Amino acid sequence: MAGVGSGPGTANVFECRNVGLALLHRGERRSIVEGIAFEVRRGEFFTIVGVSGTGKTTLLRILGGLVTATSGTVAFDGRPIDGPPEGVVAVFQDYSHALLQWRTVARNVALGLEGRMQGAQLQQRITEALQLVGLEKNASDYPWQLSGGMQQRVQIARALALHPEVMLMDEPFGALDAMTKAALQDELLGVHARTGTSFVFITHDIEEAVYLGDRIAVLGGPPGRIHKTVSIELDRPRDQIRTRQQPQFLRYRQELHQAIAAAGRD
Repeated sequence: MAGVGSGPGTANVFECRNVGLALLHRGERRSIVEGIAFEVRRGEFFTIVGVSGTGKTTLLRILGGLVTATSGTVAFDGRPIDGPPEGVVAVFQDYSHALLQWRTVARNVALGLEGRMQGAQLQQRITEALQLVGLEKNASDYPWQLSGGMQQRVQIARALALHPEVMLMDEPFGALDAMTKAALQDELLGVHARTGTSFVFITHDIEEAVYLGDRIAVLGGPPGRIHKTVSIELDRPRDQIRTRQQPQFLRYRQELHQAIAAAGRD
């Protein structure tokens, strides 16, 4: 995988300097994001929060090379991004459309590897990815036979099978019930601890951002700007009950609520 580690390193996987994106709308130039500057450290779990319309998904697409910034610079592993970078994969909220319903779980996980490896090597990669998300016993099932949470696990396993250096996640648990969301949060933290993969994770849920993150960027706008970045100094491994009851967790939650409110007034 991306290397074994339980915390962020010193090198950066992403570096954004004064990044902006402006699009023409009815003949007028409209800024979607502007003046974005931050870095994502190797092995870090970096979360982004903000209300709707602040450019969170746009920023994720810029990092993934799916959209080209119109100003500033974006680098991955020290190289300018001019298309989807090798080693970066994205997971989105809409798991039902992301999965091929006529393929088994195993064949969905294999999708990005077909033509690149085969036989025992391919099977081992599939099995390892399914084990990471606890679905090794469901390899022969079809997505339509699984719950929403299990389908999202399949999408995550498909990304992990590529041994990514970075996973970009756009509100992947937003459509799930509270108990399933909590279980998947813990699965994701386990994957992060075991693989050392870097994560950029977008969410509207402030508590989710605090529970998962090493650092949190608060976006305001439009146009989207980083209003504040907060370092989260909570011990790992984290626990759904003990961590959320810590006074420091509650202080972070209050600080972020205040930062989002202030960002909306700027």
